[in-house]
Amino acid sequence: MAANGSGQDIDESLYSRQLYVLGHDAMRRMASSDVLISGLGGLGVEIAKNVILGGVKSVTLHDTKNAQVSDLSTQFFLTESDVGSNRATTCHQRLAELNTYVPVSTSTAPLNQDILKAFRVVVLTDSTLDEQLEVSSFCHANNIALIVASTKGLFGQIFCDFGEGFEVVDTNGENPVSAMVAGITKEENSVVTCLDESRHGLEDGDYVTFSEVQGMTELNGCKPVKIKVLGPFTFSIGNTTQYSDYVRGGIVSQVKMPQLMSFKSLEESMNAPEFIITDFAKFDRPGVLHLAFQTFHSYLKQHGAPPKPWSEEDANTFLALFKEVNGASPAKLEEFDENLVKQFAKCSAGSVVAMDAVIGGIVAQEVMKACSGKFTPIKQWLYFDALECLPEDTSSLTEETCAPSGNRYDTQVAVFGRHFQKQLGSQKYFVVGAGAIGCELLKNFAMLGLGAGEGGKLVVTDMDLIEKSNLNRQFLFRPWDVQKPKSDTAAAAVKKMNPKVNIIAHQNRVGPETEKVYDDRFFEPLDGVANALDNVEARLYMDRRCVYYRKPLLESGTLGTKGNVQVVVPHVTESYGSSQDPPEKSIPICTLKNFPNAIEHTLQWARDMFEGEFRQATENAAQYLIDPRFMERALKLPGSQPVETLDSVKRALVDDRPHTFNDCILWARKHFGEQFYNQIVQLLHNFPKDQTTSSGEPFWSGPKRCPHPIVFDHNNELHLEYISAAANLKAEVYGMEQVRDRQHIADLVSKIQIPEFVPRSGVKIAVTDAEAEAQSNQVDSERITTLQAVIPSASSFGTLKLTPLDFEKDDDTNFHMDFIVAASNLRADNYDIPPADRHKSKLIAGKIIPAIATTTALVSGLVSLELLKLVQGHRKLEFFKNGFVNLALPFFGFSEPIKAPTNKYYDKEWTLWDRFEVDGEMTLEEFIKHFQEKHQLEITMLSQGVSMLYSFFMPPAKRNERMALPMSEVVKKVSKKKIEPHVKALVLELCANDEEGEDVEVPYLKEALFKGTEIVVLFFCVQY
Repeated sequence: MAANGSGQDIDESLYSRQLYVLGHDAMRRMASSDVLISGLGGLGVEIAKNVILGGVKSVTLHDTKNAQVSDLSTQFFLTESDVGSNRATTCHQRLAELNTYVPVSTSTAPLNQDILKAFRVVVLTDSTLDEQLEVSSFCHANNIALIVASTKGLFGQIFCDFGEGFEVVDTNGENPVSAMVAGITKEENSVVTCLDESRHGLEDGDYVTFSEVQGMTELNGCKPVKIKVLGPFTFSIGNTTQYSDYVRGGIVSQVKMPQLMSFKSLEESMNAPEFIITDFAKFDRPGVLHLAFQTFHSYLKQHGAPPKPWSEEDANTFLALFKEVNGASPAKLEEFDENLVKQFAKCSAGSVVAMDAVIGGIVAQEVMKACSGKFTPIKQWLYFDALECLPEDTSSLTEETCAPSGNRYDTQVAVFGRHFQKQLGSQKYFVVGAGAIGCELLKNFAMLGLGAGEGGKLVVTDMDLIEKSNLNRQFLFRPWDVQKPKSDTAAAAVKKMNPKVNIIAHQNRVGPETEKVYDDRFFEPLDGVANALDNVEARLYMDRRCVYYRKPLLESGTLGTKGNVQVVVPHVTESYGSSQDPPEKSIPICTLKNFPNAIEHTLQWARDMFEGEFRQATENAAQYLIDPRFMERALKLPGSQPVETLDSVKRALVDDRPHTFNDCILWARKHFGEQFYNQIVQLLHNFPKDQTTSSGEPFWSGPKRCPHPIVFDHNNELHLEYISAAANLKAEVYGMEQVRDRQHIADLVSKIQIPEFVPRSGVKIAVTDAEAEAQSNQVDSERITTLQAVIPSASSFGTLKLTPLDFEKDDDTNFHMDFIVAASNLRADNYDIPPADRHKSKLIAGKIIPAIATTTALVSGLVSLELLKLVQGHRKLEFFKNGFVNLALPFFGFSEPIKAPTNKYYDKEWTLWDRFEVDGEMTLEEFIKHFQEKHQLEITMLSQGVSMLYSFFMPPAKRNERMALPMSEVVKKVSKKKIEPHVKALVLELCANDEEGEDVEVPYLKEALFKGTEIVVLFFCVQY
């Protein structure tokens, strides 16, 4: 827990993922800010949900309107029984349940200055332009942040005014970069050169400071200096002529400097608008939409109602009024798209939950910016549209087909028509994952009516149980749901939002092991799949399944304020697996073992030590005790692995085996000495502090930081933390009772005497990864023989049982993170690296993905818009949008998906989506002959999985033996495995030559197997 500005505590177990996005200081400032949200329609409740989850001081829900049936299309916290009741008071309790740390109140009186002055941020979502101008005037004069937001059909608007002197403490939220210095010139425009191992990552105008500089010591701890970037490894810091001569070394660190922003009031900004571009393919639209929203207010004032859905007459009236507004506006447009204006009018009476999710996610992040000063606000207008969701031919959308009929989907029918609503209801979709994105997708899909009609269904699967840390962003769950299945709980929650939705919950992991469940009968009726997964492996697996069954895939992900959306359309786009990010840059082995220079290195070293000592070594020893052939298998391992494996068994069962908890403390004390004293002394023995390289340069320079050994002190809290964590983990491995009395441990360890370590000559320490790899490939036969001789037989250990420990970062009582933090910071102390607190250590060592509800809401909204396009039947690339967003900047980037690459053999073109079909089962010989006769391709190799079924170089006897067998029998014979009943098709891979004997790239093959007399063989084209 950490104290915040309101005197309360920040519950780190609840806000853990969000804290990695915002940080403690921003969270404290947010927890001191009161927020008013006016208008509790679909957009208002979306904003309120995200702001309450975010953790502001309080939220007041303001609304003077009563719920109507049409509100049920987008307002997910209203039910049919709430119709006729005030929208704010009705959904008050449901919103308050989202976060018990945020008091939620309601107000139903008209807005006035007495109400407004109590708040740090005011959000208007359902108000007239006159009210917006009046509220803006008061808020701007009283330094109250104002956000105006609105959605009209497929159009969205946001306006932000944070005052005339708003301070942004961190513009982008990225971690400050640092780099090692290789040189600094002494001149008027001094040039700093960084080591060429990696780019410095700085930008023009950044501020930096220095540390550990030798020679030009005036720079150490200097006031932040503004830089000019000269290249990827160089930048200028101004005049250094008055400083001492630079000698060597140094670290340059970026310093985040606050920036002041000035905002105009609504009235001023309307006449001279500044736009954030959300789609560079629609560069001219913000100006048109800016006036279209103003025209809407004028139309509403004149006619008392918005234009009727898809009324040509009302659209023409709206267009005429738009021209008047444009002519009188200081922001007058000389040219504009009249059809765009009419489309705005035709769907302005409607609302779509996906648009509310997009705009609501962005607005909620702006509220957090206004409260915390973290990240760059929108300055000052943002417009967004999704007209691609409409059918290509809109002639079927008329006043009659889009007129209200008194049901929950009326505002959605106003945009898309009744026929499309029926299409949505009949869809069958598979949602994989019920976490943060999964919850939001299920909410959106249910509100859209996806799978809520005749023949429709939603299937969701997630094998996880709800944890407390999920509650901050997985909004379908409540505290009383902790330890319940995610999928079941999420399904029940969205069923309350739309009782008509036909949703089925599973608790399965997707993968080869569940293909008995998710087989042909499951996939073939589906209309599409929406991934809500948190790992690449599962995403790639589902991508392969969607390609196999030729189903659309909606893919998305978030990382803090960043999010991405990808749509995969059969026969149109490439697949998710067609292109991948490069692998993460790994830390060199030698850096980890001997030459760390950053806290990331020491944390990885600590994590590796945990895995090696408490999991891998324990697993080896436990396996030795139960597997008679363990020794035999270990000796067959390559390189130095037999020695490492047997040595770990010897240590676990002989050298380090404890019999009492006191033995565990003794082991921990010895281990401390080995890791933080002995190894460092040995390293300095091999490479003394004044060691030089063959070129005469200091060995300990650049990325190599000269270490110092640590002498154990039982009065040092960090030293004792390590002993306590290591001893308790050791005790758990051997099934002993743990001891949490820190003073007891301190008393015992203070009495332990450890012999002084004497470094040895002849010890080889690898300086490069090549040397380390060469050492790992060495086979020490003598050492292997010795280990075999000294390890007692498994039977001599009786009933001894060891329990390997799987690293678990989220349990604060299991000593796992205690060990990691202590080990890492001790290692950092060895090398004079600044330590990391538990929060940062957990992020890095636990490989935690930072997350915040706002980004999740936005991304889910974008996914839902792509789904609407798929249901419309769009197949042209230009209708779809892959997206990347970063709410911190803010940045929005959209592009057409990449077209599926085309391959060719002879004159036949094919993509990963194409396939051939052949009726009737064949023998292998018939199969090869058929392929040659019909496709003029000679099969040279044919395989299924890891089994080689046929090759031209196969011994003739073996080849001939298989030729007469049916294909399914060949597979069973070669793989030595039966074909499971649920397997209806075999994927075969082949190499082939054309008629000229040249290798050609050809598709995979799919042989469909049916129980009975008929077998259909399908050949389908897939390429990765």
